Amino acid sequence: MKAIVLNQKTYKLETKHVDKPTLSHSDVLIKLKASALNHHELWSLKEKDLKSDSGIILGSDGAGIIMEVGVGVNYLKKGDEVIINPSINWGTNRKVHGSNYEILGFPRQGTFSEYISIDQQYVYHKPKHLSFQESAALPLSGLTAYRALFTRGEFQNNNKVLITGIGGGVALFVLSFAIASGAEVYVTSGSEHKISRAIELGAKGGVNYKDNDWSNQLLNKVNGFDVIIDSAAGKGFAELTKLANPGGRIALFGRTTGYIQNLDPKLIFWKQLSIHGTSMGNNEEFKKMIDLISSQKIHPVIDSVYSTQEINLAFKKIDNSEQFGKIIIDMDTFINDA
Repeated sequence: MKAIVLNQKTYKLETKHVDKPTLSHSDVLIKLKASALNHHELWSLKEKDLKSDSGIILGSDGAGIIMEVGVGVNYLKKGDEVIINPSINWGTNRKVHGSNYEILGFPRQGTFSEYISIDQQYVYHKPKHLSFQESAALPLSGLTAYRALFTRGEFQNNNKVLITGIGGGVALFVLSFAIASGAEVYVTSGSEHKISRAIELGAKGGVNYKDNDWSNQLLNKVNGFDVIIDSAAGKGFAELTKLANPGGRIALFGRTTGYIQNLDPKLIFWKQLSIHGTSMGNNEEFKKMIDLISSQKIHPVIDSVYSTQEINLAFKKIDNSEQFGKIIIDMDTFINDA
């Protein structure tokens, strides 16, 4: 089969012929129709820290059709249209993943390939109202967003929600989930165009974080926020503690602007704020995320679709923060790939 393999010298992605995966007792073999890109893979490409004697196939998100099932598979069958939960070996503690936890893509071979073999416990029927490309946008970003908003953010009906850095996949899923759940949502971005797009999708308003007084602008619009979802950290994080209502929750899932600086501890303890780190989620949260998307007929925001040959160009777009929504790789383009 063909796969997009990491060149461990140049840290570019290259199409190569590799062995087709085999099935174990409880595995299913999926022919992938679409995959999606994430900052998770981008960080691996930029930090150049993945090493393996065998070829590395990245990719956490994927949707496709089951072609074969292992003898122990009991609730999936050939021909089923499915998506993959990339959160592997979470463990028994719902609060935090265990020591054997991994995200699909490394060390386990990921979804940038024609086929993938994976245990049935990580395979779910795709929402019927979504295409394969839309379904491929869900797994990593949708799961991260669901846990950040509902589990760690402890969202309640009619909460006011702030989402920083709107435009990425997770942030846009948080926006969709919060609006579907009755929230009043505001956003930040360094792009006026992205703020306008978010308002078109249902946000009440937004501010440009490049403005020196961006947090004061928000306070003039809203007295404060009950839930804040942040992916940046950095020096702007301290402003979020000022924007949080007493008893507010801040859920942090990223580090795009580096180390947190200048937090005022008095502000945190006097307002009794909760700051929660969050990443990915467990099987139960994945199922609840799919159920929410299906029941509310939520469609993910797709920025663009690239061929397998264009995957390095697609990652460059993410690195430049030019996207609004998920970037999809059409795996059917392997057919015409050299």
